[in-house]
Amino acid sequence: MTETRCGFVALLGETNAGKSTLLNQLVGEKVSIVTPKVQTTRSQVRGVALVGETQIVYVDTPGVFVPAAGTTQRRFDRAMIDAAWRAVAEADVAVALVDARQPGRALDNIVPGLKAAGQTAVLALNKIDLVARPALLEAAAALTDSGVFDEVFMISALKGDGTADLQDHLAGRMGAGPWHYPSDQVSDLPLALAA
Repeated sequence: MTETRCGFVALLGETNAGKSTLLNQLVGEKVSIVTPKVQTTRSQVRGVALVGETQIVYVDTPGVFVPAAGTTQRRFDRAMIDAAWRAVAEADVAVALVDARQPGRALDNIVPGLKAAGQTAVLALNKIDLVARPALLEAAAALTDSGVFDEVFMISALKGDGTADLQDHLAGRMGAGPWHYPSDQVSDLPLALAA
């Protein structure tokens, strides 16, 4: 009998970096809402993918951003940001999804958070189809020089480019153990909420 493997992968990134699009691409079904509107994902959404005998439970987190001014809104924003960082701390692997057009935002928000937590992450440089190659290589270099990324993947979550390689890498990092969900389950949400 083949040994099963299972683990949790937190998808971390700024608002509109493409986390929900990537989750849907990796799972192969729409399990998370995708919209240009910021902060659509307000709580953790889990998507489940199988790669051979490995089950990967992806956790789509709220976007990391600078909280809005104003006491009530700021508390709500802070709670969403804290939820994202908690998911990273609890996951077996974190994937930092960065919009290749705006690497500076990740250097300002994602990198300091990873350093403060003493964690590393897999860098998924997203939307590569929208960036010229020289700018893309420059963004990748600036981000990897930060020292918090242990692997780098260049992807287009929307088109699926590079996502299979990313998923194969993540499957290889999952530990031995039983699956957390049945083989036909793709989300922990009822389908009416996921759609």
